[in-house]
Amino acid sequence: MKPYVPAPRPIPSSLSRRTFLRGVGVTMALPWLESLPGVGALTASAAEAGPGTAAAFPMRFGVMFMGCGVSPEHWWAKGSGAEMELGQSLAPLEPLKGKVNVIRGLYNEPATGHGIHPAMTGNLLSGVPIKQGAIIHGGISMDQVLANHIGQDTLQPSMVLACEAPMTGYHETNFSNAYSSHISWQSADAPVPNELYPSLAFDSLFENGGSLRNISVLDRVKEHAAKLGRKISATDKAKLDEYLGSVRDVERSIERMRADKDKADDRAERAGRPALTMKRPENGLPEDLRDHVRLMCDIIALGFQTDKTRVASLLLARDLSALYYPFLSVKDGHHGASHYDTSPDYEKIARFHVSQLTYLAQKLNEMPEGDGTVLDHSCLMFISNMWSGTKHDNKKLPVLTVGGLGGRLATGRSLDYLEAGDENRKVCSLYLGIMDRMGVKLDRFGDAETRLAGL
Repeated sequence: MKPYVPAPRPIPSSLSRRTFLRGVGVTMALPWLESLPGVGALTASAAEAGPGTAAAFPMRFGVMFMGCGVSPEHWWAKGSGAEMELGQSLAPLEPLKGKVNVIRGLYNEPATGHGIHPAMTGNLLSGVPIKQGAIIHGGISMDQVLANHIGQDTLQPSMVLACEAPMTGYHETNFSNAYSSHISWQSADAPVPNELYPSLAFDSLFENGGSLRNISVLDRVKEHAAKLGRKISATDKAKLDEYLGSVRDVERSIERMRADKDKADDRAERAGRPALTMKRPENGLPEDLRDHVRLMCDIIALGFQTDKTRVASLLLARDLSALYYPFLSVKDGHHGASHYDTSPDYEKIARFHVSQLTYLAQKLNEMPEGDGTVLDHSCLMFISNMWSGTKHDNKKLPVLTVGGLGGRLATGRSLDYLEAGDENRKVCSLYLGIMDRMGVKLDRFGDAETRLAGL
């Protein structure tokens, strides 16, 4: 029997000049290769701008979320540029601090004064009041606004990934736990389903389906890759080989994860229960959280590098998180530890999650693109739903950005809006400013009509 081969998905016209590797049932966009004319010329304006300029490259946005707040005493920055000083929780960002913004004092007014946890999370990326009771209702999140506007320029409008399963039921405040479990919302009434399994995220990215899941992506494009390798410069050949090697490294890990998931599905079927209701690793997810997060970051990095997608979200630890961190020698679970956010244990948890942001940012920073890197043409945002888990204080939010969106976003700064007045410190004003720089200009978003001053 011949393997099932899905019909090729149409390539958007705006990508018609980008170089792809093609094989059986797969189309794989390539990183920027200088020696191929027209590669990466995504729009007429980009082509006119010429290679090596910011306008010639796509802008990407990624958001990473850690629930339950940070370690306030160790979450700070002073100064700017090479002289910037970072608190202990932000220390992993030291190698990249020239490309970082540490933003203090922003808040989401519609999420304050309505109770703890779900009410602080459900509209974090929308700024729209949410409702209590059986019917969930809020607003579309800013990552999905971007996906709706620029997603037509890529084969996958956005990736929505998570490292922790969602909760069901209701919180004691009578808000649905769906609000605590999702940060990306495709409409007022529907969150975007989180993809927890790295193998499924990878398959979606590379259009694997049916029996093709068991055939290496690189084996399917190797003939085309060999032909291309004979046409490009030695520098681009090295870049191509490095790229294919990185895909293969991820694919090897995915092969193991796929086998684990298949076994988990069999166990779940015999037990008559969903696989995700079982504990790691019986549910098919990596037993070590570090492996899980890194794989998800690798997949986002590949998506950005190959222009498969320009928008991604990664829920590292949901609100009311039940994750444990034995590799940090922390005994309490995430949510329990957050109630003691001045403790060394919770500081370790906060720093661990910042290190995952750093891991993704460094991968993007190692991907050359014109005169800069993929990170230089991206904005990664890290955010939590509250400042202090001990006090359940969300009157100010911890926010980081990494990457300069092709020079459109100044970096290497510590920005403080705490004393700027409530009208001038809305987190939705930050979102408007980011969307502006990505070519999505709105009159209003959430509770904000003005852009964040000084961004």
